[in-house]
Amino acid sequence: MSADAATGKPRGINRILDGVERVGNRLPDPVTLFVLLALGVVAVSWLASALGISAVHPGTGETITPVNLLSAEGVRRMLIEAVDNFTAFPPLGLVIVVIIGIGVTEHSGLISAALRTLLQAVPDSLLTATLVFAGIMSNIAVDAGYVVVVPLGAVLFAAAGRHPLAGLAAAFAGVSAGFSANLLITSLDPLLSGLSQEGAQLVDPGYVVQPTANYWFMLASTFVLTALGAWVTSRFVEPRLGEWDPAQGQDVENAMHVDAVSEQERRGLRAAAIASVAIVVGIALLVVPPGAPLRDQAAVAAGAPWYVQIGPFLDAIVTLLMLAFLLVGLAYGWVAGTIRSDRDVAKMSADAVAVLGSYIVLAFAAAQFVAWFGWSNLGLILAIRGAELLQGIGFTGLPMILSFVVVAAFINLFIGSASAKWAVMAPVFVPMLMLTGYSPEMVQAAYRVGDSTTNIITPLMPYFPVIIAFAQRWDRKSGLGTLISAMVPYSVIFLFGWLAMFTVWVLLGLPLGPGAPLEYVSGVGS
Repeated sequence: MSADAATGKPRGINRILDGVERVGNRLPDPVTLFVLLALGVVAVSWLASALGISAVHPGTGETITPVNLLSAEGVRRMLIEAVDNFTAFPPLGLVIVVIIGIGVTEHSGLISAALRTLLQAVPDSLLTATLVFAGIMSNIAVDAGYVVVVPLGAVLFAAAGRHPLAGLAAAFAGVSAGFSANLLITSLDPLLSGLSQEGAQLVDPGYVVQPTANYWFMLASTFVLTALGAWVTSRFVEPRLGEWDPAQGQDVENAMHVDAVSEQERRGLRAAAIASVAIVVGIALLVVPPGAPLRDQAAVAAGAPWYVQIGPFLDAIVTLLMLAFLLVGLAYGWVAGTIRSDRDVAKMSADAVAVLGSYIVLAFAAAQFVAWFGWSNLGLILAIRGAELLQGIGFTGLPMILSFVVVAAFINLFIGSASAKWAVMAPVFVPMLMLTGYSPEMVQAAYRVGDSTTNIITPLMPYFPVIIAFAQRWDRKSGLGTLISAMVPYSVIFLFGWLAMFTVWVLLGLPLGPGAPLEYVSGVGS
């Protein structure tokens, strides 16, 4: 296949991605799109209900039927709960709360100075990999990576003289497409292992699936996805985006330049570093000692695992992040001279929140769509029918598991919640594959591969509107097609790369986690 002279990429790939971008950007404004999607859910819910479509939940045996949102009860609910849908929209509060703190770190000059210092310390060849790795590791803080790492990725690339949307894409790929990978156990691990255990006990009532069941595999995946993400960025995304024109941005003043860090800024950075250490110590005092406020004392008394004991800390992490950014920004600004009074701090936070105006409008429309789609039961029925389809194909062994990964990736386009999908799929696939000789830990690992890789190309993912808003800050013409076309290469390469890794892992017989076997042996759990 011939290559494009400007980008060095095959022309066929360019044409495909350009086509995705054109089609996507010809779609209505994202706000209008979510309104149309919401109305579409209402219409489909009526049609599915009229046709009598249903599915039997494999875990509970309950018959799931579509809820007609055009019924009197449905219309009443849509009107009455519209405000609650908006205020309860998961990304909304997280974005606004964290931005309050980030506004101080940004407008005080801390982010600019810190990134310029980082650029001097990190070789350009490692910059992209560092950003992807940071995105993957940010999953320790649950969803905060979307609000912290993704926009900083754009800023970091702009500071290095590279296209900010490439940095945004690399960070987004790490945070979302690499959602299951990490060097540490995250809050997702006990959620999934609990559901896997329930499925396993349908076959073997004594089987136990530990939260560390996939730890070795996910740890190794962190390095594989970091390398793949860096390669995709340099090979496909950056060449296609080309050079960035700061005039395309909505806020040109935020286009950063790599100026030397002044002595006053260095003093501010030292103050910020001291404040960071103090904050870490303070948080540790809130979590570690016996009787600490952010430690679940009932779980401690019951001898629960450590990740259960620190549940209150995980619940408070968004607030702690906001306070951490706020205090570090204050320390920097006070010493560097960019903050002189409390009015400066209030204005910095207000200015940061003010740029979210368009996102808040978008969030209202997206919140209605997400809520209505959940009420309609359409996603749940789709997941159950997809599982039944795969089960009926008749594959066995490794081909069956690889097909399962693809189906999980497809269903992920419509249902974003990892635990919600696994609650439907685990009761089907865990016992089915156990009976063919594969362990629940292995089935769970396969699911996690499919569940992560398509997060970045589905507008139904709750944080997708947030990422579009961040992209438009740097390129006001960015739309749905711009973002999806940038993320498609990551999604495809991550899926096939992760599938290859999973296949090699299985063929070599490597353990997925501490005591987690690949094969199912009756009476033996991890």
